[in-house]
Amino acid sequence: MATLFPKEFFLPDGFQYIPEFITEKEEQDLLKLISTIDLRIFIFRGFEAKRKSASFGADYHFDSRQLTPGAAIPLGFQPLIGKVTNHLSLQKEIGELLVLEYPEGAVINWHRDAPPFDVIVGISLLSDCTFLLRPHDKAKRSRKAIIRLPIERRSLYVMQGPARNEWEHSTLPALSVRYSITLRTLK
Repeated sequence: MATLFPKEFFLPDGFQYIPEFITEKEEQDLLKLISTIDLRIFIFRGFEAKRKSASFGADYHFDSRQLTPGAAIPLGFQPLIGKVTNHLSLQKEIGELLVLEYPEGAVINWHRDAPPFDVIVGISLLSDCTFLLRPHDKAKRSRKAIIRLPIERRSLYVMQGPARNEWEHSTLPALSVRYSITLRTLK
């Protein structure tokens, strides 16, 4: 499998990165599909985040910390879901599909994904980003513990097991408009 990282580069157990996971045509088809979706300002615990989103399948509410059924996943995403499921040999079906639009300068602050979700899969569209990982355990944190990963457009990253549960992630400010599709299985 091709990789951007040298062999001595450390990635947490359960983190995978697959460059060029989708083709340019698949990316254009996904961007065309996203352009038909009503993306809304992302509200996190009462505050407006500098991004827009739309959630399908399961819908997690940060204020109540509850998972409820959401809108059906649009059929246009099924080829992507099938490709991800087959490539990763996922045993569970995708429970949520989240579409996000990040304007220039937008960041993702340090976090772990919401507790009801298990495997987290992200696909970057339109532009690259810099992904950061650090231990969730504050006693293990230091500047040296932060891992910087270049995430190229059309690439796929996966967080499961220790990478999902023992690490937090964030991104540096977007250099230009970027879209991402996050697929999550339920625990």
